[in-house]
Amino acid sequence: MACQSVVAVMDEQALLGLNPNADARYRQRAMAYFEQLKESQDAWEVCAEALAKGIYNDDHVKFFCFQVLEHQIKFRHAGLSAVQQQLIRETLMKWLQCQLMNTQPEKPFIRNKAAQVFALTFIMEYLTLWPKFFFDILSLVGLNPHGVDIYLRTLMAIDAEVVDRDILHSPEETRRNTLIKDTMREQCIPNLVESWFQILQTYQQSHPELTCQCLEVVGAYVSWIDLNLIANDRFVNLLLSQMSVEELREEACDCLYEIINKGMDPVDKTKLVESLCQVLQSVGFFNVEQEEDVDFLAKFSRLVNGMGQSLVLSWTKLAKTGNVKATAETLQAMEAKVPLLLQLLVHEDDDISANIIGFCYEYLHVLKQLPQLTDQQKTNIEAIMLAVMKKLTYDDEYNFENEGEDEAMFVEYRKQLKMLLDRLAQVSPELLLEAVRRVFTNTMQNWQTAPFMEVEVAIRLLYMLGEALPASHGAHFSGDTAKASALQDMMRTLVSCGVSSYQHTSVALEFFETVVRYDKFFIVEPQHIPSVLMAFLDQRGLRHNSPKVRSRVAYLFSRFIKTLHKHMNAFIEDILTRIQDLLELAPPENGFPALLTSDDQLFMFETAGVLIVNGESPVERKQAMMRGLLTPLMDAFRLLLAKLPQETEEERQAALADCLSHAVGFASRTSKAFSNKQTVKQCGCTEVYRDCLQTFLPALSCPVQRGVLRSSVRSFLHRMIICLEEEVLPFVPAASEHMLKDCEAKDLQEFIPLISQITAKFKQQVSPFLQQIFMPLVLAIFEVLARPAEDNDQAAALEKQMLRRSYFSFIQTVTGSGMNEVMANQGAENIERVVFTIIQGAVDFPDPIAQKTCFIILSKLVELWGGKDGMVGFPDFIYKHIVPACFLAPLKPTFDLSDAQTVLTLSECAVTLKMIHLKRGPEFIQFLQQEYLPSLQVSPEISQELCQVLQQPDVKVLKNYIKAFFQRAKL
Repeated sequence: MACQSVVAVMDEQALLGLNPNADARYRQRAMAYFEQLKESQDAWEVCAEALAKGIYNDDHVKFFCFQVLEHQIKFRHAGLSAVQQQLIRETLMKWLQCQLMNTQPEKPFIRNKAAQVFALTFIMEYLTLWPKFFFDILSLVGLNPHGVDIYLRTLMAIDAEVVDRDILHSPEETRRNTLIKDTMREQCIPNLVESWFQILQTYQQSHPELTCQCLEVVGAYVSWIDLNLIANDRFVNLLLSQMSVEELREEACDCLYEIINKGMDPVDKTKLVESLCQVLQSVGFFNVEQEEDVDFLAKFSRLVNGMGQSLVLSWTKLAKTGNVKATAETLQAMEAKVPLLLQLLVHEDDDISANIIGFCYEYLHVLKQLPQLTDQQKTNIEAIMLAVMKKLTYDDEYNFENEGEDEAMFVEYRKQLKMLLDRLAQVSPELLLEAVRRVFTNTMQNWQTAPFMEVEVAIRLLYMLGEALPASHGAHFSGDTAKASALQDMMRTLVSCGVSSYQHTSVALEFFETVVRYDKFFIVEPQHIPSVLMAFLDQRGLRHNSPKVRSRVAYLFSRFIKTLHKHMNAFIEDILTRIQDLLELAPPENGFPALLTSDDQLFMFETAGVLIVNGESPVERKQAMMRGLLTPLMDAFRLLLAKLPQETEEERQAALADCLSHAVGFASRTSKAFSNKQTVKQCGCTEVYRDCLQTFLPALSCPVQRGVLRSSVRSFLHRMIICLEEEVLPFVPAASEHMLKDCEAKDLQEFIPLISQITAKFKQQVSPFLQQIFMPLVLAIFEVLARPAEDNDQAAALEKQMLRRSYFSFIQTVTGSGMNEVMANQGAENIERVVFTIIQGAVDFPDPIAQKTCFIILSKLVELWGGKDGMVGFPDFIYKHIVPACFLAPLKPTFDLSDAQTVLTLSECAVTLKMIHLKRGPEFIQFLQQEYLPSLQVSPEISQELCQVLQQPDVKVLKNYIKAFFQRAKL
């Protein structure tokens, strides 16, 4: 009858919604039912009964019942009655008993959920209500495979909850977990270990999957239980025998790895590793070449890595204790593993090789600490070097044109090998230099017949020496003569043996990368410059058939020229002639793909600029060359700009605007060659850049594609302010007028830094212009800020916040540049409007960056206008508005005194108060004590205290006091 009653109680309609294919209505009802069962005092008991009696066959319903039970244990255990807690225990044991009798096990997802529920119950009850948890389960399960499966899954779930270091626990949970582990060690761990041994022994033939599960449990628990229970002959022999069983050996390997990783006394650790190694070696595991299973070898190399790193750790600890004999024995044990390390390091499978790199790296670190190396150790170093060189080599499958996941993994693996190479250089720079030289020289002698990967890696090794054997500012060719001459020899070979003609992308790239890494070589031997220049300029470099090579070479060429510009004088005209077609603006309607992208062309224009400016030609020649470089850009710009407004298709408009923007960008990039205005004048280039300005500025009033055009012209103006200085000023008013027409928040935000740059740089020179533009700019900003935006439009809100910040920065620049008259001449009404916005910025917007700027401005205005001979009516404004702002802003709930940026704002607020006192003296103190502070209900004692601090000369004292004052006020 009980079954019937439960069925009657469970909401069958709701249960239908548990099926993933059920329609939304049923699914919603199921969710509501789940919440109801979770929250109810006793309705969940129907789920317990359903599980205990196996009423439902539907997997989703069983899973649902376990979820309801899980919620009760996890969140409501303490509130359950003793009877209800007993019901949970009985339910779990009855469910487990059913599993023993079932012919088929439950689905894995149900077994996992059940194990979680067992584990949660264990955590809640083991220390108090259910100390016999494991004994009850083991005596029920015996060696029944279904039961053993649940028992092992439960152990893993307990490990996840109690031991796993990746999970963050509260201090309370950490204390509980420690107590659980201590109690388990005292009461049941030996029994658990015995059960594992029986499982491993019983099932290794019939149920390999259970054996693997059990090995995983041993590996997880070994980190915190007594190692002697596991690291003994009987257990280890069993594990080693499983290393020979194909289905078990990967897990057995992992389990041994966990045993080896256990923290223990260094002498004992060395003994454990050695005894394991002897057995593994005697069984033939060290014969790596005969093993074909790469998955197992990956696990095995991880195990060897663990053993090696354990020996390194033992050696490090022993070396510190001064135990000479034990230290020597550990070093000997470590060295004995090197042949195996080398076999794994050179294995053709990179995963196997990568797994041993840690041990290799640490072994080299040990050698670095030894006072002297033996011949055998030197041989080991050489062998590791050769292994690294071999493994750095690309394989045939590497796809250079379309790099995917495999290629990315190899690049990562190469980075690890590079770490080894750097470590080798620290241990023995001479050996590394000699080994690279040998490989490099042999390969370069036969580069015509050698496969690309050998040629690439030989050049790559030369390149890597640059970082492995560091030299300050790339001075590899001075100082240590042995190193300098070896590198010089190799560089001489590289640039003269003809390898630059090798027809493979990777070799071409490596050649140019290396030439640029060692560009200082050409200062020592400048006779090689012409041949390398040709390589850069012809089909080996900038005209290579691979876009990837061309693009990288454009950048590398600019670096090469920058370093060696003093040696280029004889070649300037020739280079400019040869690259002329690469400096052409690619018109959008041209169907041919350009050799270089516009980003690559930026480097070419910069290079051309560097060549012209740094050459030794007379001024007229430089002027002519620069004009020759920039005139085609200006001509193309005029043509395209005339076309743009007539174009109706948006896509074509965008293409034309991009092209125009590139032209401006290229012209701008040529100016990078100048360090300041002086060099522009000296090269006679002022006029040509003025012409550029004249050509580009009309784009500001183009009615279409305004964003792109304005942005590029604005960037050009920024550059010209640096290069031409006051020569730019005549162009600024017209440019500003165009940029202020129909602006968006972003336009204004980008325009303000330009005006601020001009203000800060030219100060009084631009005062008349600023006075004229000040209010139109401010009004344009007000207009944009006042535009309504939708409540949830985050982007618009952020844009306004950034614009507001830019506006305040602009006012700060004007007031801080000593141009008092710019604002003073705007008329009383306008001044008041502006200053009110500063007050508003200081108080109303919870943006500490903007607020800080506002207080800096207010302080400056008080300094300028707050004294006896200041602006008429301003003292009144100070008392009515600025003083209240200094108190109201910090009192706002959004003013967070634990935030560092806000504390900086408060500092500026204190500086403003100090400035008012400086300008108004006792009158200010009287105003605070008699009028303002009483209006805030501040007690007379605290008013007195604040006023005393205000009158002290040190502003630091005031800053500290103000912080404490507002912290108190906010409590």
